Amino acid sequence: MNITHVVWDWNGTLLDDFDIIVQATADSCGALGLEPLDADAYRTHFTRPIRLFYEAIFKREISPPELSALSRSFRARYRLLAVDARLAPDALQALQAVRGVGLDQSLLSMWEHEELVGAVERVGIREYFAQIDGQPGPGGMDSKTQLLVEHLDAVPVEPASVLMVGDSLDDAAAARSVGAACVLVEGGSHHPSDLRSVGVPVAACLVEALEVAGVATDAAAGSGGPGPGLANPAPVQAARAARLLPPPRDQY
Repeated sequence: MNITHVVWDWNGTLLDDFDIIVQATADSCGALGLEPLDADAYRTHFTRPIRLFYEAIFKREISPPELSALSRSFRARYRLLAVDARLAPDALQALQAVRGVGLDQSLLSMWEHEELVGAVERVGIREYFAQIDGQPGPGGMDSKTQLLVEHLDAVPVEPASVLMVGDSLDDAAAARSVGAACVLVEGGSHHPSDLRSVGVPVAACLVEALEVAGVATDAAAGSGGPGPGLANPAPVQAARAARLLPPPRDQY
């Protein structure tokens, strides 16, 4: 891959908030009578457009008023729970690795733009990104594709030189639609088997995603690290373990 730019996803990728997303979804759906939702059920049914996801877990059609109510409830609940959300265990290491080889990087999310920027600033990583883009308003977009087109135009960068790193099938579909490379990371919206079914590389953590794409190998070489891969593999192994350990059941 001749990569000059990395586009990162936010929720479930750089931000370690999957448990929060599941809890916010379970709470909002519970208000409409859905039985408790856990991470396994979430990953089994998650898809876009989001209406299809809700219809899969409710096992019935969801009316437009119900969809609006679910979206409002989810956003409100997520905001409360996400106050203490932290970065993925190896997020800083991954961002520093990309910077270390002189590649540009940016952030693209389906979350609302203003709140996205605020969250990025709160965790102290704004300096790493040449561009940050989220949805212009609350929800309403069926896929990430159009956002990615506009994002790459704004950077600007040619899609063929872009690596997209995300956790969802929608990330892979968006990258494919513009001709960008993509590596998906386990631990987010989908079961690993579903990620592997779409024909893109799958990694256990963010730094491994860069290794798969050849970015981390170049980073280690540029910093004088011994041989291929990262100079110090121990943090990578810890990040893999931390990302893949299932959360306690009471967090669902």
